[in-house]
Amino acid sequence: MEKIAFLGLGHMGEPMARHLLAAGHPLTVWNRTAAKADALVGAGARAAADPVDAVREADVVITMLAGPDAVREIAGAILPALRSGAYWVEMSTVGPDVVRELEQRVPAGVTLVDAPVMGSTDKAVAGQLGILAGGDAAGVEHVLARFGPVTRTGGTGTGAALKLVVNTAVIGGVGLVAEAMRLADALGLSEATARDALAKGPLGGAVARAFAEGVHFGSDLAVKDIALATEAARLPAMEAVRGHFEAAAADPDVVHEDISRAVTHIRTRRDAQGGRT
Repeated sequence: MEKIAFLGLGHMGEPMARHLLAAGHPLTVWNRTAAKADALVGAGARAAADPVDAVREADVVITMLAGPDAVREIAGAILPALRSGAYWVEMSTVGPDVVRELEQRVPAGVTLVDAPVMGSTDKAVAGQLGILAGGDAAGVEHVLARFGPVTRTGGTGTGAALKLVVNTAVIGGVGLVAEAMRLADALGLSEATARDALAKGPLGGAVARAFAEGVHFGSDLAVKDIALATEAARLPAMEAVRGHFEAAAADPDVVHEDISRAVTHIRTRRDAQGGRT
């Protein structure tokens, strides 16, 4: 069994790492907040003192971090320590440009695979994430399959690119549902009536995500993902959605909460004059 290092034990990373332990992989874990590794250590993982300690003997290194800046910072630490023959599987949502940048920095003998995921915390716990794998993923596809079905997307960076496409549709759909519910509120319709009608239409999946419970995808992460998408192409509708989620993320009670909380924020948002925007 491959020795695996898993860096980033947030809402998604921690349950993903558990699947590797359950499969019998020798697992070393690291997280910036060290206490988040305690439960995994109790289940049999080794806690690394720092990222270099985590990856030094690893056959496969997996990173699941918040965004481009965190990934670049970790890359600066671990790249000199990766052994020849190792795979670095970057599973964060960072966009294809960052992946191609990392590819230029990876030392000879190390294979970079970009493999972001589709699905939220419930899918991570269940091992039912959708894995979008770009690059030469053949050597680690069996590892990625521990997290859920693997879709091979093409060359390096294509996994990251497809993840932006998917997230743009999901976040945009949730934003549209929020505005539709805002209109329903303004017209005096009951939430149940409007929600049921929307759920039976083409936005049914977005309605389910807009009102989901027991999952987590923070509004701050949604803003990050929309920014990556709108920097890659002109997307006027998503620029408007970005404004909604930026306003939600400015609220300290909403910023790190699931995007379903942002739906309520969008429905009740008021402008500077005290009226609804």
